[in-house]
Amino acid sequence: MNEIGTQPQHSEAVDRNEGSTRPSLIVAVLAAAGITSSLTQTLVIPLVGDLPKLFSADASVTAWAVTVTLLTGAVGMPILGKLADTYGKRRMLLLALIPLIAGSLICAAAPSIGVMIVGRALQGIATGMVPLGISLLHDVLPPKRVGTAIALMSSSMGIGGALGLPISAAIIQYVSWRGLFLIDFAIAALIFVLIYALIPRPRQEHNYAPFDFLGAIGLAAALLCLLLAIIKGSSWGWTSPSIIGLLIGTVAAALLWGWWELRFTNPLVDLRITRRHNVLVTNIASIFVGFAMYAQSLILPQLMELPSSTGYGLGQTMLQMGLWMAPSGFAMMAVSSLGAKLTARNGAKTTLICGSLVMAGGYGFAAVVLHSLVGLMIASCIGSMGTGLAFGAMPTLIMNGVPASEKASSNSFNTVMRSIGTSVSSAVIAAILAGTSMNVQGASIPSLSGFRIGLLSGCAVAIVAGIIAAFNRK
Repeated sequence: MNEIGTQPQHSEAVDRNEGSTRPSLIVAVLAAAGITSSLTQTLVIPLVGDLPKLFSADASVTAWAVTVTLLTGAVGMPILGKLADTYGKRRMLLLALIPLIAGSLICAAAPSIGVMIVGRALQGIATGMVPLGISLLHDVLPPKRVGTAIALMSSSMGIGGALGLPISAAIIQYVSWRGLFLIDFAIAALIFVLIYALIPRPRQEHNYAPFDFLGAIGLAAALLCLLLAIIKGSSWGWTSPSIIGLLIGTVAAALLWGWWELRFTNPLVDLRITRRHNVLVTNIASIFVGFAMYAQSLILPQLMELPSSTGYGLGQTMLQMGLWMAPSGFAMMAVSSLGAKLTARNGAKTTLICGSLVMAGGYGFAAVVLHSLVGLMIASCIGSMGTGLAFGAMPTLIMNGVPASEKASSNSFNTVMRSIGTSVSSAVIAAILAGTSMNVQGASIPSLSGFRIGLLSGCAVAIVAGIIAAFNRK
């Protein structure tokens, strides 16, 4: 398939006589699934500071409640994507919800931090729902609805992330932390029922082919080594034997994995397809877009929450900060239809370039209005609108460049590239803030210059993403 919205010519074609669900309802259900998935990623952030006291555990251990979801999400996405291309996207969406439902119950009842980490690891697998939902929309919607729907589904990641902080903080404050996970369980269970009942059932879900188990193990090993080295580099020491060993392991696992993928008949990731010009360029740009997107969510909340006694902190509580940041999620959703129109008129390449430059503008504006809550809210909305444009364009570029039988796996792999970018962003921004920190009443806090350097770094990376996107052929 070369054009977005073309009637699918593969095993997941929808039987129109069997599925009569209105397109708007399909979009709403899948977007809700995406929001639920991304909301789960930020669910525990307001709780991180309290976990050591709640479970009588060291902070270095409780931090894994956040880290483990990033790892299992990155590993699970390409595996779910390949299984979706083989056994059906709708089926894999339902399958991805099962560990989210189970993980939420486990977290709600967790008697120890170890059990909590297991539950969070299961929840992380659901990250793959967003690329699966995007691929499914491409198959089940009328051509004229596909562009806007994919842009909206792509923005669901930002919407869930933006809403997650204030909602989680409010539930923890007024209900309980266990209630937070019980509510997540109820929402995930409802999404499961809605997908099962309302998403059209494909005419044929099987496309029998041997699954690439060795490829899955190899990619999982490479991603785990890489992401763990990036995430833990600053705390373990970048020159420590552990980090060096992980980086060496990343290279070794990646080389062995690539060698195997080029020889297996039904590879987990078809590297020959990923070498196609537009697919390769978009995947590279995605790393930089992921970096730029995540830098904002790392810098602005800290700046808002720092005490006003520092002279530049804005003294907001976690809940207040979340409410100031929440409009950015709606801003991302608001540009979905605009992005779809821009793509239809000028191509997804143009939309990706525009999105990257708008993100850069948001960072530049934030660097100027550091002392204003309203200014930072506006800056976050500008940045999120750029992210929405970019996120809506990337799946289109990927799916227009791959065969129908590889849409889900290729789109999932593109999301993994974004995850690598967010992990690198976390490490780089943390290093910038730590390297420019100052001592205030015995505590080390980021300086104003550190925040400004971080924002300008996000601006520069977003511009680089736009330049790379310009090398796409259409």
